[in-house]
Amino acid sequence: MVNKQIAFSRVDSANFFKTLNKRVNGYFKDNNIARSGNWKLHIKTIIMFSIYLIPYFLFLTLSLPTWMQLTLTVVMGIGMAGIGMNVMHDANHGAYSSKNWINKVLGSSIYILAGNAYNWKVQHNVLHHTYTNIHGHDEDLEAGRVLRFSKHAKWHSFHKFQHYYGVLLYGLLTFNWALTTDFQQTSRYLKRKLSFGKFPKPSTQWSLLIITKIIYFSLWIVIPMLFFNIVWWKILIGFFIMHYVAGIILSVVFQLAHVIEDAEVFLPDDSGTMKNTWAIHQLFTTVNFATKNKIMNWFTGGLNHQVEHHIFPHISHVHYTKISKIVRETAKEFNLPYNEYKTTRKALIAHFKHLKQMGLNPAAATV
Repeated sequence: MVNKQIAFSRVDSANFFKTLNKRVNGYFKDNNIARSGNWKLHIKTIIMFSIYLIPYFLFLTLSLPTWMQLTLTVVMGIGMAGIGMNVMHDANHGAYSSKNWINKVLGSSIYILAGNAYNWKVQHNVLHHTYTNIHGHDEDLEAGRVLRFSKHAKWHSFHKFQHYYGVLLYGLLTFNWALTTDFQQTSRYLKRKLSFGKFPKPSTQWSLLIITKIIYFSLWIVIPMLFFNIVWWKILIGFFIMHYVAGIILSVVFQLAHVIEDAEVFLPDDSGTMKNTWAIHQLFTTVNFATKNKIMNWFTGGLNHQVEHHIFPHISHVHYTKISKIVRETAKEFNLPYNEYKTTRKALIAHFKHLKQMGLNPAAATV
């Protein structure tokens, strides 16, 4: 990961973002509505937590056949992803509520998803949203050596198969959060003095990280093993399945927005300056998908409206469908891209085509 300072161009002679921001502000003012979540989000919150937690208690308290127990762990994985996309995500952007304490409490739901609030805010709010699809700066493009998402990343011969094995690795996302990623990120971010808001005292962050990990593994593994009549291997397999399902969902939703044919990956010039302003940069690096699909809009927390989310991250996702028309029309008016796949299927095909393309030997392509 490169630490070089990045600066976005300030040249926007057409004033795209100024115009767009004025129009979006006008929408909320004219309709007398807040930018934060509303009753629809509150109901969804109850539903998502129920999908996640009710199967957990049923798993522990009822004598169920193995197939039913495994089914419950799949449901928990769906609920886990649902909380992450709909509740935790909005809250940690300060978009769930107009009250900071509510955002903080619901943003802390990441701890029951095996994550850490400080790490997530730095990686997502700071590195990803600021430096979207900038190679060496957006950590969401980093997958170690095993996957190659960008033409700027180093190529290895096994990448030629990544469009086959890539999706299998996506399921490890939250499992890695729980075991290794959070510790690595805390060490790296504290060393670089990165934060979203007030920089935490290192001893406090390390203590919180360790304590919440102990509580998490106690709730999901230790307590079920010690106090409930469930064999240990069922608990461990169920825990893995839950995380794998959540990881697949969360990873794929992200990849369809940024690691896909129409989403460009940039490098800054020698001075560290990007050629576009920040808002225009978001249009080139972000893709929407299936925005007319009510199920996708509801379950993904509006993350299929990535264009709207990236330009207005402090607006709750419950408003994205309404403001998307404004964003689309304004982008067209200023002759700027508004990338969108009409269906999830088309976006998936484009993503795996991109993986296949990035897996080709770049040296052979230049011969």
